[in-house]
Amino acid sequence: MQFDVVNSENKKVGSVDVSDDVFGGRVNADLIWESVVRANAADRRGTHMTKNRALVSGSGKKPWRQKGTGRARVGEIRNPLWRHGGTVFGPQPRSYDYALPKKVERGALRAALAQKMKDGALVVVDTLSAGEVKTKAAAEMLKRLGIDGKAVLIDTAVDEKLAKSLRNIEGVEFVASARVNARSVMTASKIVATRGAIEKLQEVLARSSPTSFAGRSSPRKRRFCARTDARSCSRWRPAPPKPRSSARLKPCSARKWIPSARASRTARKSVRAVSPAAAATGRRRT
Repeated sequence: MQFDVVNSENKKVGSVDVSDDVFGGRVNADLIWESVVRANAADRRGTHMTKNRALVSGSGKKPWRQKGTGRARVGEIRNPLWRHGGTVFGPQPRSYDYALPKKVERGALRAALAQKMKDGALVVVDTLSAGEVKTKAAAEMLKRLGIDGKAVLIDTAVDEKLAKSLRNIEGVEFVASARVNARSVMTASKIVATRGAIEKLQEVLARSSPTSFAGRSSPRKRRFCARTDARSCSRWRPAPPKPRSSARLKPCSARKWIPSARASRTARKSVRAVSPAAAATGRRRT
């Protein structure tokens, strides 16, 4: 695909080529959904909190004795079973953020940009900068580019003066190419990116594109090295098979029975305990 590059006056000054291997093909909506859900979860403040029995107001004294009153046993008035008592397993302040694999995040961003390119919502400019901090000048520039509503401006590095000029305009976000995500792209009606940002994104997203793994028939297997306990060691060699013992291969008839020392001592003792006369009659000496 090829896109026209315009300046701040919306006049064509060149063109940029976008690889179909990176931004072409089917748009994976599942990856976009996962990235958007993660971004929404990361924005949650997570400041909810309930008081447990240690935090609620009240005495810790036992209201009445354990036995003899006929009433139910209780240890304190902050008991969760009582009114105004503590809450059991209530929500506590926490972060809802979690991490997704890098390939999932890059795949979601690639799919989101590909969808915007198919919809014709991408505007490529030569540069994004401002000579002074002035919101009116920034709004006029967006109007000349045909930006009306939510928009995302992407550059390799954020210009400080332009960022201050755009922060008062509702629905306009100015981010660096390394910080853009799929949610920012999908929620905007227009995407304004510089030529350098498009080239940088194409270079980064091409590493995890489906076509980059087309030459591999199967994933490479990691090996184990007994010396370094690392599976990626290049010095790994398979251990030679252990030789089988030759004694185990002999037939049973070739083995010779040898009495043990305990059996020999028992036989000698029985012989000494029998007299010659008893041996003739078959009786043992008493």
